[in-house]
Amino acid sequence: MIKGNFIDNLPKVYGIYTGGFLAFIIIMAIAEQMGMSAKVIGICFVAFTVAIYAIIGWLSRTAQADAYYVAGRQVPTVFNGMATAADWMSGASFVAMAGGIYFKGYGYMALLVGWTGGYVLVASLLAPYLRKFGCYTVPDFIGTRYGGNLSRLMAVIVLTVASFTYVTAQINATGTIASVALDIPFQYAVYVGLISILLCSMLGGMRGVTWTQVAQYIVLIIAYLLPVFWISNKMGAGFFPHFMLADEVARIADLESQFGLGTVTNSAADLANVPKGLAGITKAHSAVNATPWAFISLALAMMMGTASLPHVMMRYFTTPSVKAARKSVGWSLFFIFLLYSSAPMLATLSKLSLIDPNLATGIIGKSIAEVQSIDWYQNWNQANLMFVSDFNGNGTLELNEFFMGGKAVVLATPEIAGLPYVISGLVAAGGMAAAMSTADGLILAIANALSHDLYYKIIDPKAETAKRLVVARVLLVVIGFAGATIAAMEIQGILGSVIWAFDFAMSGLFFPLVLGVWWKRANREGAIAGMALGLISGAGYLIWVRNGGSGFLGITQLTFGIFGSAVSLVSMVVVSLITSEPDTATQKMVDEVRVPSGKSILGKQH
Repeated sequence: MIKGNFIDNLPKVYGIYTGGFLAFIIIMAIAEQMGMSAKVIGICFVAFTVAIYAIIGWLSRTAQADAYYVAGRQVPTVFNGMATAADWMSGASFVAMAGGIYFKGYGYMALLVGWTGGYVLVASLLAPYLRKFGCYTVPDFIGTRYGGNLSRLMAVIVLTVASFTYVTAQINATGTIASVALDIPFQYAVYVGLISILLCSMLGGMRGVTWTQVAQYIVLIIAYLLPVFWISNKMGAGFFPHFMLADEVARIADLESQFGLGTVTNSAADLANVPKGLAGITKAHSAVNATPWAFISLALAMMMGTASLPHVMMRYFTTPSVKAARKSVGWSLFFIFLLYSSAPMLATLSKLSLIDPNLATGIIGKSIAEVQSIDWYQNWNQANLMFVSDFNGNGTLELNEFFMGGKAVVLATPEIAGLPYVISGLVAAGGMAAAMSTADGLILAIANALSHDLYYKIIDPKAETAKRLVVARVLLVVIGFAGATIAAMEIQGILGSVIWAFDFAMSGLFFPLVLGVWWKRANREGAIAGMALGLISGAGYLIWVRNGGSGFLGITQLTFGIFGSAVSLVSMVVVSLITSEPDTATQKMVDEVRVPSGKSILGKQH
């Protein structure tokens, strides 16, 4: 029996939880040996973990505004680091990152550099100072720092655009996993994913989401690292394959040369038969982000986007102090590094397991009929995530005749590598945890901004706490349902949607946030101009490039935030300088925000 304060017992609580989860994996492994089907194992993993998250969400229910919006500001640094990592390592990180590297090559390593390096900006420029401010939401900081309802409203608009773009990608990921694990159509699976997400966040708000995200991090990191170490050891790349990455990449290059990759191309007629969204193993990936500026610009956009995303900033509002917020960023980086350092290796091992003829799992050179009869191929072909075709009619599978969806790289690799199916079930549960944890944070960020900053601060300042929380919970359901509906349309892939979200966030929020802390002369008019013109110009640039515009300075649809944020900076500086400077009280407040100790600025104003 656990006695005493819940916060003091967190190591014991999550230690028991981790032990219980490992015991569940062992039980599933035994059940598989006794004949339990793969489908039942997949359902058990997803159902068991989602049930645990729902129980945590129920136990964390609250009717207090401070607990609902910022978890009572009592989350310890290590656990906030784990919750932040889960919030951060989305379905894109877990499901799509390795796939991006698999198909696009080293150029997509810019995402890892940018997403990790962004936390340096968070730690040095924003997180401790926003925590010192004492706000509930990012628009709360903007509205109080610059003053006026219009600045607060503009921040809510930017937050909603960026976060909603992001959340559709996460619901897409939960739908993909639920569709494979539960064997239901994707269009229905997205709503199953949505219900799972709402179970975690609806009753407990930030408190419920925080303790759920810690549990989800434990699941997702075990699910990601265990297959990497197991497959690497099985393939002879060592138990810690990270140290052998260069050797394994060289091995892939030799195999590609041996199979004549790049000398055989598919005709338009061939490719017309390939299902939408699938890609082949081709040399085309070497041109993606191959120039220094293309790599640097994508990394820069992801860094600035990281420091602009409201659901990331919100996590540091939950720590007990400014010092704790800074330490929490360090722990976040550590927990994120554990997964991000493994994504390139997983992509490498996945490709090797398919193309190396010396491995029992290699399929290149086998007959088309033999490949089509493999269980894992049939499973993923039915899910529309794998496809083979004998384009040249010789009956043998060539490199340019195998196609796979990026989402399948992580999810299917354990099966391809011949691991027990229990590991595939574990990976599905990990991917679900990653997507759910981020979706929870994003939906909560939007609902909190709309309920606190729009409804409470602008529409009805006299609203009672109970009414505010009802509004927040209704908004959670509405936003989630809208996100699931958009995700079901599959307008954009998971990774592409996530990158767009970063660009939208940096276009409208990066400089208003940074200059709000570091430039006392920044005023309301400048902030409004920066947010409005930054978001409009960034979105306009994206639309122009998507409709065939050539773009300029190497800025693409993946880095349009660089254009938007540049317009935001210029607009903000120019407008601030040609209008009146902030009053003395505001400038004094900015000075006080940069003092790393003492009471928060807002105190009990909420």
